[in-house]
Amino acid sequence: QVQLLESGGGLVQAGGSLRLSCAASARTFSLYSSGWFRQAPGKVREFVAGISWSDRETYYADSVKGRFTISRANAKNTVYLQMNSLKPEDTAVYYCAARVGAIEVSDQQYTYWGQGTQVTVSS
Repeated sequence: QVQLLESGGGLVQAGGSLRLSCAASARTFSLYSSGWFRQAPGKVREFVAGISWSDRETYYADSVKGRFTISRANAKNTVYLQMNSLKPEDTAVYYCAARVGAIEVSDQQYTYWGQGTQVTVSS
């Protein structure tokens, strides 16, 4: 199985930046598509960004497009989410997920999940 661990969350002022990391236990993690999801209290879990195993494509939710960047470090089995120009509406628990195959926007299509890392953006 694949075990995922998120890190890098914290408290930041609006307009600031954070970089989230997702470390995978499996050495074959580079062959998986990875996605970042987030969930705020009282809200549904929503797709944020995804990257294919081949790095040929990335996909972003409209709400973060142009501000967030997803990338992969294959040698370290790590996926990153660089978050710039953060807004209070970005406040949520961010989850890393992985699946075999193409990027999907539905959380039901992902097999492996991390425990989440809290991101809080203050005004």
